[in-house]
Amino acid sequence: MAASTPRTAAPIRILTAVPVCDGHDSAITTINLELARHGIEVIYLGYHQSASAIARAAVQEDVNVVGLSSYNGGHIVFFREVVAQLRARGGGDIPVFGGGGGTITPADARVMRRQGTDRIYFAGTPLATMMAEIRRDYARLPRAGGPARGDHALARAITRAEHRLRRPARAAPARGGAFVVGVAGPGGAGKSTLIDELTSRFLRRCPGGRIALLANDPSHPGSGGAILGDRVSAIYAQDDRVFFRSLATRGSLTGLSAAAPAAIDLLRRSGRFDLILVESVGVGQESDPFGLFGRGPRLVDATLLVLAPHYGGRIQLQKIALLNGADLVALNKCDHAQAHTARSEIQARLDQNGRGQALHATTAARPFDPGVDALFAAIARRADLRAAPGGEKPCQLEIRA
Repeated sequence: MAASTPRTAAPIRILTAVPVCDGHDSAITTINLELARHGIEVIYLGYHQSASAIARAAVQEDVNVVGLSSYNGGHIVFFREVVAQLRARGGGDIPVFGGGGGTITPADARVMRRQGTDRIYFAGTPLATMMAEIRRDYARLPRAGGPARGDHALARAITRAEHRLRRPARAAPARGGAFVVGVAGPGGAGKSTLIDELTSRFLRRCPGGRIALLANDPSHPGSGGAILGDRVSAIYAQDDRVFFRSLATRGSLTGLSAAAPAAIDLLRRSGRFDLILVESVGVGQESDPFGLFGRGPRLVDATLLVLAPHYGGRIQLQKIALLNGADLVALNKCDHAQAHTARSEIQARLDQNGRGQALHATTAARPFDPGVDALFAAIARRADLRAAPGGEKPCQLEIRA
């Protein structure tokens, strides 16, 4: 049963993670679910995470606080390094708390507090006490501009755009600048993993370029909380040339956060990125998150629809509106037993459209998958994305009119 928690205009955003050399996540998973039940947006980074990865993610996500679950015994050194990395990246105002069952002693906690850790929760602390203290102590209004620079300033601008909204807004973002690809598809199709593999190819092809990833996940309609878990699949987001921001839908039923158009606009106008990939919430048969069919402004330059082989048969394909309008279509998880049949059925459906749509067969979970290579090459052609020889200068994008 969902917790009965009053809504706030600005949900608390918490980044949670498990430190490097700590190979389990059972405790943090329990805490994540409890946080979401209490109306908190949880950006989960995963386990075996370095201090630099945690700090990078916390700054890009502009979180209220970082929460760490540590059971490996290296907590004094590790928490100190996370605090130091946050300060070095301009996130010194982001507090850090944590817990570790019986591995963090009261004496350790006193040392950690002197080094900058805000609070340690010990074994036996009631979950209700934790939730009440987190909601009381880490809620804050949107932070003003101030001295933030680079990715930190951009992250805060996106946060301010989220908080300014009172109802879903679908104003068209500015055109030009970075090429924007909207990625849609049903839940479980492997969109996040495929985006990560496309990111790896961008980083190799454009050694001086930057890519931005905007990941939308659903808010719980009861509590208002959310588990924003797409960073777990984002292995290549550890590169400083990748800007990754998670957005909760917060009641928007479009498949995107109401703040997504403003966030896309900010990313374009920043002039820092060559390519932007925007992942929608898992969509249904009538969904049109990027405005392909004229019911609202078109938010992206191209749309990629990702399907998996288990879509339910030909009659289901006839119902999927995005198959009519998508610029790019990928059948992912092609190592599945049903992939051969699915590929034939989807290609026949695309042929009926008469638009020359190509079907890309991908297995994003397989390293160096040639299907992902071909899909990235198709995106690069649409974007006029050209590799920089020798990595001497950034990639340049020339947007076609």
